[in-house]
Amino acid sequence: MAAGLGFLKAIALILAPVVLAVALYNPVDFSPAPMPPEYSFGPVMSSPRHDARALERSERVGEGRLPGPEDLAYDAAGGWLYTGCADGWIRRVSVPGGDVEDWVQTGGRPLGVVLAADGGLIVANADIGLQKVSPERKVDLLTDSAEGLKFALTDGVDITADGTIYFTDASYKYKLGNHMTDVLEMRPHGRLMSFDPATGQTAVLARDLYFANGVAISPDQGSLIYCETVMRRCSRYHIAGDKKGTVEKFMDNLPGFPDNIRYDGEGRYWIALSGGRTFQWDLLMKYPFLRKLVYLVEKFVAIPHRPKDSGAISVTRDGEPVSMYTDPGLGLTTGWLKVGKHLYYGSLKKTYLSRIDLTKSSAEFE
Repeated sequence: MAAGLGFLKAIALILAPVVLAVALYNPVDFSPAPMPPEYSFGPVMSSPRHDARALERSERVGEGRLPGPEDLAYDAAGGWLYTGCADGWIRRVSVPGGDVEDWVQTGGRPLGVVLAADGGLIVANADIGLQKVSPERKVDLLTDSAEGLKFALTDGVDITADGTIYFTDASYKYKLGNHMTDVLEMRPHGRLMSFDPATGQTAVLARDLYFANGVAISPDQGSLIYCETVMRRCSRYHIAGDKKGTVEKFMDNLPGFPDNIRYDGEGRYWIALSGGRTFQWDLLMKYPFLRKLVYLVEKFVAIPHRPKDSGAISVTRDGEPVSMYTDPGLGLTTGWLKVGKHLYYGSLKKTYLSRIDLTKSSAEFE
């Protein structure tokens, strides 16, 4: 017993100066904030149908040809699935065959992608800004700043029937390469914006967002849903009607950290969960001191962030959960898209897309 107490005292003596040093040291560009009061540490929302072994139902598509396929856009007329890759290429995958073709090099890191009415592609390029790729594969920059503030991490994107583009800048302070610093600081550096191709004007619609991510236009074109990753919530922004310009809660207290969101044309939004909520992340969220400690340690030692229980949740147009797909071995899945009878999904780290045959899924047919 005495030996045990002596060991604990020795550990305390070693840790005490470390704790004191962390408490006293204030980095110039990093100041972790407490979580907003509306953030919930209580029980997460649940889904009535849940497949917790999604990897067992998944098959790989384009293995080795698709480094970090982050978001997905489907061209039903051409039978192509488009995705932005870590090497700057937009690649397309034939559906259902799975053949991969290099389509266009955008430079930077393309994240969100959506089809334009003319058959081109709108790209949220994390490193460059909002881009347009013509059907002839010509790449143009549409915008890279708003209100005099440059984008640092252009992220999610969608487009309305009239051609107005809605997109997010996850952070005006941190780039994709150190986006975890933005998460650890837990300050609202994100914005939701619109771009009008007719005027070339970029407008800020909502600011002070916590890692603003995916965007999806509602089927009636009257509103959009946008995700805030670290807050584990999605909100509705009204773009038309009596409520134009206002924000409402769509869903919060998600079981994981939302990334991209897509409407499937059949009554459901599919929200990617890049990682599940864990005890470790709850501790970091609760205590800014721990986040500062992690930040300082990462200055000298690379700390691996390995989220697990990643996946997706499908919800109705009113935000009611319908089904969920997760797996303990899944991490950093970023975009899920329903195409016919299959559910396709991408990732920041894998070199392929995955797909699930929904006709064989217990989460869809119980």
